[in-house]
Amino acid sequence: MEIARRVGAVIFSVDSMQAYRGMDVGTAKPSSEDRAEIPHELVDIAEPDTDLSVEVFQRIAIERLDAHDRPILVVGGSGLHFRSIVDPLTFAPHDPDVRTALSELEAGEAVEKLLAADPDAGDHIDLMNPRRVVRALEVVELAGEGPSERAGTPEAVAVREYRPLRPFVGIGVDPGDAISARIDARVDRMIGAGLYEEVADLADRLGRNASRAVGYAEMLEVIDGHSTLEQGVAAIKANTMKLARRQRTWFRRDPRIAWLPADIDMESAVTYCLERWQP
Repeated sequence: MEIARRVGAVIFSVDSMQAYRGMDVGTAKPSSEDRAEIPHELVDIAEPDTDLSVEVFQRIAIERLDAHDRPILVVGGSGLHFRSIVDPLTFAPHDPDVRTALSELEAGEAVEKLLAADPDAGDHIDLMNPRRVVRALEVVELAGEGPSERAGTPEAVAVREYRPLRPFVGIGVDPGDAISARIDARVDRMIGAGLYEEVADLADRLGRNASRAVGYAEMLEVIDGHSTLEQGVAAIKANTMKLARRQRTWFRRDPRIAWLPADIDMESAVTYCLERWQP
């Protein structure tokens, strides 16, 4: 927010769950006051009963990026959504009926079928993962491309080598050993702000994606009587920690991101970011 104030930027959220309307407390969505002061894009762009794919998210994001002539701050924690904006990430075609039919194959038969179409498929996907094998077969049937061919495209090579489609300055904040206490405090604040009530209100309108979000999945278990509120809160804290570790691993692999410690003071952090952004 402070960087946006100083440079007149628009904030683009790449939090996959802030995209859903009504999921406010559990996603730590920016407040109405923040959004009134600084424009926030890609927040509240889908109903919670829809399953917003990364491909659709990317299309909306690019359309909105192209519509702005102001500086853009891409902010958030969903790694694939982030890369769908800055990198030449492409998505293979899909068809639920084709996938359903392929899912009925025995695991060995599916692998054999894939290797017949692409003998080197095992160099690019885990053949022990039935879901990935079926997805690869779906792409073979719909596009005639096996994993080897798709992995050799210029776009795929650029993604692997972290060569962006749009130049950007990447900065991350690493909380280090303080992460556990920060997560516990954050979840407690969400409970105090009405997370249980929010999920109860949305329960009948949460689609597959939204219902799996950390915070919502655990509260649904409480609402359904499968766990107590205390157990639900403990589960949210544990699963948020797992998510944070996965996100840290994802972003730490990206050599384009410089890292700041979480205990850095605000002015030093803003100054550092602005100096890197505008050398």
